[in-house]
Amino acid sequence: MLRASGRTGLASFVMPRPIDAPRTVMGLTFRNAVGLAAGLDKEGSCIDGLASLGFGFIEVGTVTPRAQPGNPRPRLFRLPKADALINRLGFNNGGVEQFVRNVQAANYKGILGLNIGKNADTPIERAADDYLFCLERVYPFASYVTINISSPNTKNLRQLQDAGELDALLAALRDKQQRLDDLHAKHVPLVLKIAPDLDDAQIDDIAATVLRHGIEGIVATNTTLSRAAVLGMEHAEETGGLSGRPVFESSNEVIRKLYAKLGRDVPIIGVGGILSGEDARQKLAAGAALVQVYTGLIYRGPALVRECAQALA
Repeated sequence: MLRASGRTGLASFVMPRPIDAPRTVMGLTFRNAVGLAAGLDKEGSCIDGLASLGFGFIEVGTVTPRAQPGNPRPRLFRLPKADALINRLGFNNGGVEQFVRNVQAANYKGILGLNIGKNADTPIERAADDYLFCLERVYPFASYVTINISSPNTKNLRQLQDAGELDALLAALRDKQQRLDDLHAKHVPLVLKIAPDLDDAQIDDIAATVLRHGIEGIVATNTTLSRAAVLGMEHAEETGGLSGRPVFESSNEVIRKLYAKLGRDVPIIGVGGILSGEDARQKLAAGAALVQVYTGLIYRGPALVRECAQALA
């Protein structure tokens, strides 16, 4: 429906006008502070339809160099008592070349984040090759690029959050970014997406590494492996990442700890468990400069986007 409404322009006649409450972050001017989190539109095929829902910015992906089917079905589960989802999708997408074609076909002119990852069959020691390959191809079409190293559904991916591996990856990406800046005569900020399942030492290491390499933003956070908040519920024992209300406090805690280390030097995009305008306000109170929604959109619908945008205006 989103794809069809985007093609026909029908949604623009049905949906109310987006909230205009501009804010400048990472040198980019966002229409409002509420964005769509990556993962809903992995192919970048529904950008125009999603734009009609009132978002201040949109992030699509995660895309990988080559097409891959993701993990076997069933791989997505609702836990309605907890306003939560568990997914083990596994970066299912049609590959970066098709992704770029979809992005180019969109009419959307707002802030567009493109989220990149690695193929499941790429050895972790060669992960940087996949990120560099994707970065080169999406760079001309992105407002910012998110480096996803925190999905729990690609084997060993979260290993890239370890200090040594992260240092090497970010060094390679920053070098590539500088060369692409010159090639395309435009600067595209790099943003790092991290997990909520980090201890204080890991958070400190990530903050220090991000500052050292000049990474321009952090998305905090991805889904959690914890099941403490959903014990005994149907589907709670399914493997994958848990999102929605149960991750709200843990993501806020990561945001607070990051903000204590980074201040305003590296803006934080707060994600995880936003189901109301007050939830969005609490993300900003924790230290986020912007927010993104995904699971809340599934349970609340487009009204959540407007409610959050008004709350943060």
